[in-house]
Amino acid sequence: MLTHIVCWKYKAEVSDEEMQGHVASLKALVGVVPGIESFAVGRDILGLDRSFDTGLVATFADRDALESYTVHPEHQKVAELGKKLAERAVSVDFIS
Repeated sequence: MLTHIVCWKYKAEVSDEEMQGHVASLKALVGVVPGIESFAVGRDILGLDRSFDTGLVATFADRDALESYTVHPEHQKVAELGKKLAERAVSVDFIS
């Protein structure tokens, strides 16, 4: 099992509607991109200094499945949107 975690800190000028749209676009990948075993994404609820705005946790069977997800055209579109909206993104991928 491979776990994929990504967090986005949006630029100050990004509207709430744009943030919600990003989350909705991420959720829409489920059922479109094969290989996703579990997928959870949502907005931060605490608003701490250390908090990022949105987080994603997805699991895949193995690295090949993650790679297929990464290069899938629909994921690429959402990844570009995230890059446009975020001042910073972090990720970690690990096998458990």
